Amino acid sequence: MAAITAALIKQVREDTGAGMMDVKKALTEAEGDVARAKEIIRAKGIQAAGKREGRKAQEGTIASKVIESAEGQTGYAVELNSETDFVAKTPKFVEFADTVLGYAVAADANNADELLASNAEDGTVKVAVEEAAALFGEHVKVGQFAKISGPHVEIYAHKKSVEMPPSIVAMIATDEAGAKVSHEAALQISAMGAKWLSREDVPADVVESERRVATEKSLAEGKPEKIVPKIVEGRLNAFYKEVVLLEQPFVKDPSKTVGKLFEEVGGKAVAFARIEVGKGEEE
Repeated sequence: MAAITAALIKQVREDTGAGMMDVKKALTEAEGDVARAKEIIRAKGIQAAGKREGRKAQEGTIASKVIESAEGQTGYAVELNSETDFVAKTPKFVEFADTVLGYAVAADANNADELLASNAEDGTVKVAVEEAAALFGEHVKVGQFAKISGPHVEIYAHKKSVEMPPSIVAMIATDEAGAKVSHEAALQISAMGAKWLSREDVPADVVESERRVATEKSLAEGKPEKIVPKIVEGRLNAFYKEVVLLEQPFVKDPSKTVGKLFEEVGGKAVAFARIEVGKGEEE
């Protein structure tokens, strides 16, 4: 059993928004297992409605580009963070973000670490970013990174306001037939924030966790034990509709799913990615 320290309680409180005593009880019941404690909190319905999404908020922008590649097309997206939106919206900062994106494409980088280690004009990209911080007078860093490939790649860059640069970038790779609805799918990804392409892509541990939460919640609600399995499956299906792109109701016509949208044109989605400023891991 892991020791239930103040730091552990603080971590679970920040992740769930639940009260201190509720967190302590959940951790005790879970014998110090953080993941299990979070499940208990959700099952008991004491998770705060206003739970924070992601970690520490950061300002910045996202530069993105599609290039022709051996796979057909490859899409790159790189988040560049600053401390304030004042810096983020300056032309020089946006231009530097595009420069960093160019380094990613030139190096054919697969992740942020590879990008930072790749060549810039006078050294590595890591050095270039550090020098940019001195220029802008703020802490500047490379945040999230995404790269997808397929016969066709569509990018949608969303601005939350006209004076700000893109703060959400959605990319989707499709086959040639699927390209006909790729723009609609990119808009869907931007707006609805799916986590996985199909239910087969959802990790087994995530499914098992959702199943446990749904079971415990159903029992806590006093549902007859013999019908709980059916209720659990219904709740799992609702979960899939929320987090799986192909099972989400299409925002422009909720009577059909995104998967149906692709079926109608005889196409398929291959991969997708979504980056939102400030939603990456905390340093």
